Amino acid sequence: MADSETHGAIEAIWRIEAARLIAGLARIVRDVGVAEDLAQEALVAALERWPESGIPDRPGAWLMATAKHRAIDLLRRRTLLDRKHEELGRELELERELAVSDLEDAIDDHIGDDLLRLVFIACHPVLSTEARVALTLRLLGGLTTEEIARAFLVPEATVAQRIVRAKRTLADQHVPFEVPRGAELAARLSSVLEVIYLVFNEGHTATSGSAWIRPELCEEAMRQGRVLAGLLPDQAEVHGLIALMELQASRLAARVGPDGEPVLLLDQDRGRWDRLLIQRGLAALARAESLSAEPGRYTLQAGLAACHARAGRPEDTDWRRIAELYQALGRLEPSPVVELNRAVAVSMAEGPAAGLTLVDALTRDPSLRRYHLLPSVRGDLLAKLGRLSEAGAEFERAAALTRNERERTLLLTRAARCRGEA
Repeated sequence: MADSETHGAIEAIWRIEAARLIAGLARIVRDVGVAEDLAQEALVAALERWPESGIPDRPGAWLMATAKHRAIDLLRRRTLLDRKHEELGRELELERELAVSDLEDAIDDHIGDDLLRLVFIACHPVLSTEARVALTLRLLGGLTTEEIARAFLVPEATVAQRIVRAKRTLADQHVPFEVPRGAELAARLSSVLEVIYLVFNEGHTATSGSAWIRPELCEEAMRQGRVLAGLLPDQAEVHGLIALMELQASRLAARVGPDGEPVLLLDQDRGRWDRLLIQRGLAALARAESLSAEPGRYTLQAGLAACHARAGRPEDTDWRRIAELYQALGRLEPSPVVELNRAVAVSMAEGPAAGLTLVDALTRDPSLRRYHLLPSVRGDLLAKLGRLSEAGAEFERAAALTRNERERTLLLTRAARCRGEA
């Protein structure tokens, strides 16, 4: 195998193995930053040796063994300086693990618990939302700092600072490397799900830049959601989130035109929707609903997405059911954005005038003052009512508020059309 092919294979292996490697090491050294450094050292060793020796039969086990030997050296250096009983115990534990004849089995004994601990560490509420997103993509997704920066259109130095500060905060706060239990689990799980969905949403509808969607972020979020479902199979909202992401992702190919321009839901070619993702999403939704009689925010949103997925044609959409689900979501988590979405559903079920009444009430909400979708929705309803001059002004206002170039072009095009027909 050529060096370039070997390096490509190593990169793929790293992306697969990085999370469990860092998780296993963090259990031993009790420091996520140190664990990542040890994992990176093992990766460097692989890049140096594998082009000559070939890729081992069990590359993950090789990386783990290499990193654990370095962890032993690190712990020995620490104990020479300060022979703490706890660190001596961890050194002995690590040596026993390395003495096991089948190293792969020894690693797999802990991998589920280790990964789950790492998930909760990376998404710990002591960190800012931006830090949680960056650390999750770095530790669990195996993305480089450059890849994260490119995905979110921020400077690489900014992402690097977020990651460094996050690791320092976790160390300074002595955040335990453990899975929360009891009542704390629900609150902490909410933080984890929020981070995964933030990553997905940035891929589904990019907040800025020239691309309307970023499929690679959607794929990474869905991968992490599936891993989490394997670790917490009885948590309804985990399955609700997976259902929501898979049902929304089923439409990705149809959401952009030949030149990358946005295609709105009612204009999409439904033949391009991914039927496999729809089936998987509906199955995950059924699983979530079977686990809890009281659906949470993600299960309710998945129910909304399912209404669209089940409609073979736009006119088959059950808009009254969608309005009911938004009302239930609003009761669970009151939000003007949810109410705006409910107004759209009401307009489709009862007519644009009924929807506009609800939207006009929201124009007084200060939290929506800079939210571009408020004038965008209002412009759409005004256009349907034949009030084209007013609609054009609303589309122009929405275009001035959005940071996404593709969306701005779409809104300005709609504004010009209204002006031309007025």
